[in-house]
Amino acid sequence: MTGTAGEPKNQPIPVSVALIHKKKYTKKSVCLVKDDDELGPSREQEEEPEPEVITRSLSLSELRDMRKDFSCLPGEHIITWLLLCWDNGASSLELEGREAKQLGSLSREGGIDKAIGKKAQALSLWRRLLSSVRERYPFRQDLECRPGKWTTMERGIQYMRELAVREMVYYDPDNAQLPTDPDEVQCTQPMWWKFVQSAPSLYTNSLAVMDWKSEEAPTVDEVAGRLRQYEESLSSSLILAVEL
Repeated sequence: MTGTAGEPKNQPIPVSVALIHKKKYTKKSVCLVKDDDELGPSREQEEEPEPEVITRSLSLSELRDMRKDFSCLPGEHIITWLLLCWDNGASSLELEGREAKQLGSLSREGGIDKAIGKKAQALSLWRRLLSSVRERYPFRQDLECRPGKWTTMERGIQYMRELAVREMVYYDPDNAQLPTDPDEVQCTQPMWWKFVQSAPSLYTNSLAVMDWKSEEAPTVDEVAGRLRQYEESLSSSLILAVEL
């Protein structure tokens, strides 16, 4: 016996998720066409990109993974969180405002989270994070890197990278000549002294007398390389002293 088909009771409810927009351009070849019988100039065929928009929805698992990768942990300092977001690829993720809002609370600070999705145009998540932190902390003195002394050179290098991120928060976002990578930020004298003051006593005296030969300040990446060389030489000297 057949009955009238009704609506299924367990029908899944549609979920609104962010959209990823990708543009693929098909390039036309350019050729010069000249008629042998024509004495006029060559005719150039114009080259125009043909945009093909490919759109798909982010799955719930993708949204969940993104929140996991870019969420601030309880008690984590804002600058430390920003650096982790950079290392997790925030600069390679471009989102429109409505898409950024779908990520929910990332920073655990309402003022920052609200500002992340404030601008409607497509921007990298990294740029959104920097601008939202700057909006929440408009004065540089209100945004300090975590206090305390680092205990290993690698942790010290991470601290220097955090100092670079703090500098970037207050960069002009429209100045294309400024670095977008914390490792490419120049290590200024104030940054260096903050780094030295946070060093353990084992390193303080040696680091305090370090100087740069070039007039231009080195990048954070260059300083990190020199610090690792110093750490290796220090370790070699300690090993030699023990052997003697």
